[in-house]
Amino acid sequence: MIDAATLTRCRHRVYLDTAYRSLIADVPEDTGVQMRREAAAVHRLVVKDALMAADPVGWVVVPSELSHAERVRRTTRALEDGARYVWNATFADDAEAGRRGRCDLLIADPAGGYIPVLVVNHKVTDPGSGAMTSPFGRWEPDADVARKVRPQLRDQLGAVHVHRLLASLGQDGRSAVGGAIGFGGDVILVHDLLAVGPTYDARFADRLAIARGEAVTAPVKVSECRSCPWWSECGETLRRTRDVSLVAAGSRADALYAAGIRTIDELAAWTSDAPPEEWPHGDFAEAVVVAQAWLAQAPLVRRTETVAVQRADVEVDVDMESYQEHGAYMWGTLLDRRDGSAPRYRAFTTWEPVPTMDEARSFGEFWTWLMGVRAEAHESGRTFAAYCYSRAAEDKWLIGSARRFAGMDGVPTEAQVREFIDGPEWVDMYIAVSQNFVCPDGKGLKKVAPVAGFTWRDDEAGGEASMAWYRAAVGYDDAPESDGALITTDLSQRERLLEYNEDDVRATHALRVWMAGEDVLRLPTAADLARAYR
Repeated sequence: MIDAATLTRCRHRVYLDTAYRSLIADVPEDTGVQMRREAAAVHRLVVKDALMAADPVGWVVVPSELSHAERVRRTTRALEDGARYVWNATFADDAEAGRRGRCDLLIADPAGGYIPVLVVNHKVTDPGSGAMTSPFGRWEPDADVARKVRPQLRDQLGAVHVHRLLASLGQDGRSAVGGAIGFGGDVILVHDLLAVGPTYDARFADRLAIARGEAVTAPVKVSECRSCPWWSECGETLRRTRDVSLVAAGSRADALYAAGIRTIDELAAWTSDAPPEEWPHGDFAEAVVVAQAWLAQAPLVRRTETVAVQRADVEVDVDMESYQEHGAYMWGTLLDRRDGSAPRYRAFTTWEPVPTMDEARSFGEFWTWLMGVRAEAHESGRTFAAYCYSRAAEDKWLIGSARRFAGMDGVPTEAQVREFIDGPEWVDMYIAVSQNFVCPDGKGLKKVAPVAGFTWRDDEAGGEASMAWYRAAVGYDDAPESDGALITTDLSQRERLLEYNEDDVRATHALRVWMAGEDVLRLPTAADLARAYR
């Protein structure tokens, strides 16, 4: 039996989950997966309430706490009675086809039958044009001049899956379309299910054959491995066989397999100037260097003889902490005046659960302080630079906070923020690392800073772990008192978050100092490795 999630899951995991499920029965769910699942559940409830408020007539809500059999019974009755909307629709297993599933929302199709609509906690559109959307509170699809589709194959396959389940009941929408409501969505994105039907059929047949033991699979490294309970076993197999997917994962591994390159050794010895015919993306020459580095156990490889990194007389490292899409609760900084004094850490925080207007205060204080340090440096004739690692998140919350809290004390205008982040004094250390090094184990700060000798004090430090710490730090998991106040918070988790944030800014500082020093020259260059393996 195949559900919609299986269609985009790793093929080998489908086999393992089916054949050996009992072996991981007691393995705790990955923290990141759990957090995303919980956030998605909250998002679905928010969307449901908004939809029902927009059009309160004709709803059937199937309670999640009911047994599967009762949810199926209520869904079937709602469809037979011609309900306009069915929330949390649950279907009986289609044993003959091997299909099972549920759907967040079914909307009565004006042409007959029902339209499946998925409520997902990711973006489904981007600014642009060409998408087909329907208003949030009614089903009236039309071309959207303000949005373009953000490709999400899993959503399209999921909608087709439900459409096929509805077909088994004679309730499939005659217009053959499906919908998706994404994060922050105020419209329903409309998908043409006929267009994706052939892809669905191929995926479904493949996964069903695997689940039934009719197709052979083998481990291969993909992005899903990071949170997969089978990774320890698969990873060991891949390392033992020196499988090329360890250094070129996903579709790049598929292209290498097709070219007859199955091991890291074979990739490292590649001599042709041209990549394999089906190479999908990325610099193939760099992939070869990564393979050579893996064999040499080199954690980083210099692209050239010299390493360059921007320095300034006064330096500030910045690291922002946010909770999902709700808000930025911390702006951590490390000030190094480079005058012989020790760098000083300072954090600007709000411990009111985000979103909260108190973000305006902490953000305004952070911005005022940062611009004050910058102005002081300029007035004394010294250069200034602020550094972050992978600036996308910081840029997003800098601009977003300026918009949300416009006009409040200390809060800059969006133009002021853009002028700063688009200028030469806002430096992304991720870009500096990318320009100077090939990184066999990845370019994340947790991967490269240890090469510079830096270690985090908390062994569990990481973005996903910090989400759980934050929930405890502000009492997200506690029931509210009658006056709305939170019952308890774990203050120790606040200290843990501050320590984690401080270590992050100290890591970017340590990395920069190391890159500007002599020890970095001990790393091999790409040319060194090429000579050794060819």
